[in-house]
Amino acid sequence: MKLGLGTVQFGLDYGVSNRNGKTPPHEVRRMLEMAAANGIRILDTAAIYGESEAILGALLPQRHPFEVITKLPSLLAGPKRRFEPAEADRLLERSLARLRCDAVHGLLLHRPDDLLSAWGDEVMDWLMRIKGEGRAGKIGVSVYAEDDLDSLMSRYPLDLIQAPVNVFDQRLVQSGALQRCRNRGAEIHVRSVFLQGLLLMEPSELPAYFHRYADRLAKFGQFARQQGLAPAAAALAYVRNLPEADAIIVGANDHVQLLQLIDAFGQSPDGLDFAPFAETDPALLNPSRWVLEPSVAT
Repeated sequence: MKLGLGTVQFGLDYGVSNRNGKTPPHEVRRMLEMAAANGIRILDTAAIYGESEAILGALLPQRHPFEVITKLPSLLAGPKRRFEPAEADRLLERSLARLRCDAVHGLLLHRPDDLLSAWGDEVMDWLMRIKGEGRAGKIGVSVYAEDDLDSLMSRYPLDLIQAPVNVFDQRLVQSGALQRCRNRGAEIHVRSVFLQGLLLMEPSELPAYFHRYADRLAKFGQFARQQGLAPAAAALAYVRNLPEADAIIVGANDHVQLLQLIDAFGQSPDGLDFAPFAETDPALLNPSRWVLEPSVAT
């Protein structure tokens, strides 16, 4: 299945629409069982997702059907922002220890600045060494749409790119950046499909920060209803039918939500025109720029 399961909710109170907080371990277990039974094979986590790696390490059996992808925090450590291979090794070993495994399917840098810095070649050499040692099957980076993907791909042989794509944020699709990455051999995983759940919220639920965007959100909700779709199914229809997307990472707070997303994915039709919903305002599209109480960031 093209769907992958994001696990940030396993370790953090995450998402602008999340009212229930962190997913408890017993619910995580049910979600993992449901994901496996429905053909989901990718689990996406990160060192900065609170206890997420440790929860997965505790609950996943030694033999499981999933391809685990994790992300490391910045490798440019200390006040001088230098790259230290020994520190990078330590960060990776901590993640592998929490996950209780010797290797991961994919290892991503959580920020592309590590590769775009003066230390980029050294960072890439380290990633290639980790791949050569068999501790990561694929290496790559998680990006924002504002990042210079073309520079990254022209300089480095990255296997995997994770990027935000949704009905509002079509920038990397419209610019052709994702297709150029695929043409260079990179696998593309799209995230932020529901914009942290913002696309699924009722107008009355919107935090004050988003009131200025209420008309655009209402327009999308009306479009979904006209198609006879739930907002989740409409949002998934856009990314499901993108030829650039090899996998679609979605998050859920519990097994009921996960089942709803699996069902919505199966209902997502072809041929819908999402071009009218494309936005360009980073204050809407990039959650790290949202100003909320309490603050929410990716």
